Amino acid sequence: MRQSNKRTDPMTAPRTPRFVACLLWLAATPSLAADLTIERLFSAPELSGPTLRGAAFSPDGRRITYLRAKENAKDHFDLWSYDIKAGRHARLVDSALLATADEAPSPEEAARRERQRTSALGGILEYDLSADGRHILVPLGGDLYLYDLDAPRAGAVRRLTRTPAYETDARFSPRGRYVSFVRDARVYAVEVAGGREIAVSPAGGGLVSYGTAEFIAQEEMNRNTGYWWSPDERRIAFTRVDDSPVAEVERFEITAEGAKAVKQRYPATGARNADVQLFVAPVGEGAAVRVDLGTDPDTYLARVQWLPDGSSLAVQRQSRDQKTLTLLKANAATGATRALLEEHSDTWVDICDELTFVSDDGEFLWGSSRSGYQHLYLYDADGQLRRQVTSGEWMVTGEDRGDGLRAIRAVDRRRGLVWFMANLASPTERHLYVTSFRRQEAPRRVSRETGWHTVRMSPDARYYLDTHSDSEHPPSVTLRNPDGTPRATLVANTLDASHPYAPYLASHQPSRFGTLKARDGQVLYYQLTPAKDMQPGRRYPVIVDVYGGPSVLGRVRNAWGNLFRQYLAQSGYVVFTLDNRGTAFRGVQFDTAAFHRLGTVEVEDQVTGAEYLRSLPFVDPQRIGIWGWSYGGYMALMSMMQAPDHFAVGVAGAPVTDFRLYDTHYTERYMGTPAENPAGYEASSVMTHAAGLRGPLLIMHGMADDNVLFTNSTLLMRRLQDLRKPFDVMPYPGGKHALLRHADMGPHAYMTVKRFFDEHL
Repeated sequence: MRQSNKRTDPMTAPRTPRFVACLLWLAATPSLAADLTIERLFSAPELSGPTLRGAAFSPDGRRITYLRAKENAKDHFDLWSYDIKAGRHARLVDSALLATADEAPSPEEAARRERQRTSALGGILEYDLSADGRHILVPLGGDLYLYDLDAPRAGAVRRLTRTPAYETDARFSPRGRYVSFVRDARVYAVEVAGGREIAVSPAGGGLVSYGTAEFIAQEEMNRNTGYWWSPDERRIAFTRVDDSPVAEVERFEITAEGAKAVKQRYPATGARNADVQLFVAPVGEGAAVRVDLGTDPDTYLARVQWLPDGSSLAVQRQSRDQKTLTLLKANAATGATRALLEEHSDTWVDICDELTFVSDDGEFLWGSSRSGYQHLYLYDADGQLRRQVTSGEWMVTGEDRGDGLRAIRAVDRRRGLVWFMANLASPTERHLYVTSFRRQEAPRRVSRETGWHTVRMSPDARYYLDTHSDSEHPPSVTLRNPDGTPRATLVANTLDASHPYAPYLASHQPSRFGTLKARDGQVLYYQLTPAKDMQPGRRYPVIVDVYGGPSVLGRVRNAWGNLFRQYLAQSGYVVFTLDNRGTAFRGVQFDTAAFHRLGTVEVEDQVTGAEYLRSLPFVDPQRIGIWGWSYGGYMALMSMMQAPDHFAVGVAGAPVTDFRLYDTHYTERYMGTPAENPAGYEASSVMTHAAGLRGPLLIMHGMADDNVLFTNSTLLMRRLQDLRKPFDVMPYPGGKHALLRHADMGPHAYMTVKRFFDEHL
């Protein structure tokens, strides 16, 4: 579908008939009309209505399991099941009834949850299904529980472990004979039937761990595990991580009760990474074999998968500069490897999440952006290219690299079909498509409704679970046939009088979407939410909500989501979001525009957005503010300092202020090392531009942030003080990088953002 380059008038775009009908109904019921509050955003029930978290099809295809929030605690989850034939929902495990439900996680598990952005959640956060569909594994409070679906309800739950240590990263073996996990930096397997415990890896301790993904893998590479089962359950591949080469950073974690010095192994850009090795060991007797990852130890172990026959592994090795990605085939018995294929780029090569085996002899699908856009390619078992499966100026892409949702949803080997997600219709939407990987044919769109689709497909591709929303309708969940026709509605989530959002629907401000042109002619997408009760002839303040960082899914989506934007709009602000160049999944030219010069073209594009806003008759050109968190905080600072005539007020949350302080894998991908690109690092530093600050600025940061270290903000504070620049600060004792998600800090943080704009904008 060709995209229009015209500017769209956000005040004239038609509203959907369903939404208008809801507004007319609510207008006739004034008692239901209310404005959102920050407190309501964090309280139960969930404003967006019910949904299914972590949904999965059972291997036998009889049911769908999922996590569901408690009615009185929207961030605390229980395990539920949907019987497909009977059409019934039932709670399987109430997390509150298990004795260790509220036990604090171990430091390793707490760090893992922080990396996975689930630290604000409680109850059951993950589970796994056995291959026969009979058992469900539930990790909770550091121990493991088995739920037997065929047992009477009263005796269905069996406790599998009871230890003082914390079991983490637990799962069933491929055939369900074992449950594996990591405890005290060591990989274990437990026989489900008899309970016999087997130590698979050597003992870890100190700076050496086995089976656990290192910091960089979890935070930047979306690899949250360090061990992998062979399909026949005979072997486990696992990592050995030695953190001793990583420089030790001493930082203070300041809480309300006091402060403590924390020594953290933090791999800052240009410095050494952890030493990561890969081994394969039998489950039971026998010595482990080391996998040959090459002669250069300074590389990244990106991905590990077993081939279907269990004799070999497919290992993705990424060079330190990330310009080369090599797919190795490793012999599981000897550890010997050979290269199947390599990808190269003058900027960077993304890790491939689409590697999918489509035959027992090792034939596979591979995702690559070599054409300028990510597409699928078919290779034989020896790494010889057979054909390009998809093509065009669009991307085969999942929802977000951050949550590991890959694009390929299912494969039908017999018919030679692959179902995948893509943005062919629009960069602001996601849809399910199907095509043949055996013959040349155009992809067929399966999902029907415009908007955003998140898809989980059954292993046999007989049906799929479709979670769909658009900007004006919260997510519904429907079970569908592979051609898109509905089978059953699991969660209707209709915006009727019983919906949690019903009291606020009359005040809801529908978003408008449009496009602008960047200076190089590329298309930029924006989303604008008008202020409530706008009057003709009046001008209103604008808050630009920005992220803007590279390789991250854009924030301009035709999807239900950011209710803080709604809160700001209902408080009298126009809210504007623009996806600048560098935002992911738009093609190589768009994605790499800021290569070796972060903080340049992104600011240019936000200025383009501000100039467009100033052209609108309902916008006050002197009252445009900008706010963001993490890279968005960096963008707020750089925009305020490089374009003070366009942005009057700024709020920067947890910002990187100097990329020399940030980690290796993320920073070097875009900037190279400080030794290679000193001018780029200097130009990308907020301190370099601090003298340009003119308007009011608020800096917010968690004082225990182990990702974007608090030092980033303290350095900026000192620089602004030296320049005699006034600014405000809101530190959060004990706050980590994801503090906005936490009910004990998030409400205050959002209220502080709003108050600052009220005072200065």
